[in-house]
Amino acid sequence: MSFQASAKQKILWTSLVALAFGATACGGGATDTATSDTDGATNPAASDLTGSVLVDGSSTVFPISEAMAEEFMAKNPGVRVTVGVSGTGGGFKKFCAGETDISNASRPIKQEEIELCKQNGIEYVEIPIAFDGLSVVVNPGNDFAQCLTVEELKTMWEPAAQGTITNWNQIRPDFPDQPLALYGAGTDSGTFDYFTAAIVGEESASRGDYTASEDDNVIVQGVASDPNSLGYFGFAYYSENQDQLKLVEVDGGNGCVAPSEETIADGSYQPLSRPEFFYVKATSLDNPAVEAFARYQIDPDNANLVAETGYVPLPADIQKLTAVRLDERRVGSVFEGGSAVGLKLSELLSKE
Repeated sequence: MSFQASAKQKILWTSLVALAFGATACGGGATDTATSDTDGATNPAASDLTGSVLVDGSSTVFPISEAMAEEFMAKNPGVRVTVGVSGTGGGFKKFCAGETDISNASRPIKQEEIELCKQNGIEYVEIPIAFDGLSVVVNPGNDFAQCLTVEELKTMWEPAAQGTITNWNQIRPDFPDQPLALYGAGTDSGTFDYFTAAIVGEESASRGDYTASEDDNVIVQGVASDPNSLGYFGFAYYSENQDQLKLVEVDGGNGCVAPSEETIADGSYQPLSRPEFFYVKATSLDNPAVEAFARYQIDPDNANLVAETGYVPLPADIQKLTAVRLDERRVGSVFEGGSAVGLKLSELLSKE
């Protein structure tokens, strides 16, 4: 079984679990990855490292974290890594309460979350792990929406659209007289924060009359089954479900561009290209299992796992700066509580 096939099955399995039990931002979910080789073979390089690692947070980062956990535990069968999905905001609530070792995030930690961690004596190391391109998708039966401008997306999603922008021909006059059904990230999701900041121009500013979920698989299934739909989520979820979805190009002012490994890596897919993170609790790094798993995730030799889950590995210069942060256990955020929209990660890290 290839890794990609395994990852796809896990995403589907997680979706089915979420639907069966109604997992949302309130409930979240967690997955223990198998602790043995997927082929059942004995791993001659298995270490004697033992312990447990608790991870929670972003559903966007989940495929990366799950793939890393699976491979890490195959090499370290004495370690159990549990990966939960509570959304970026939900993950930080648990992290800043001291309940988890690592918090996955599809945006930088916010100022109020920084304050919450500080109140509880939680210090953390901020680690970028990949680049993503937030993907705008419609149902495959939609034959008219090929490319949308940022202004048109804003017209759909801004708070003033609530209850008033309900038809596709209100977005563009030559679009059909057809209801508009929107699917997007829930308010505990870092994807919600980034999308609203990049498209509406203000973080968390959004209409509320749409189908919302912190579980991207729920949004995938909603768009795939609704011919009037439009939704957005991380590029990996499009990649894994592209046979059920149609990708829409985005015009950020320099022409229509579709997200791809190339356009995300070179920054031409704007304004929806963004960095992904994990935050590791500083005191948890004293646990050898946590430190080893954190180092495993940023090891350049494992960057293929990032690519296989549909995201873009960090370039070599950022990988080196990230390794220094972990080596020196530099606590705090280079974003200082702000948004990542329009900022260059390499420049921020280089200034430290």
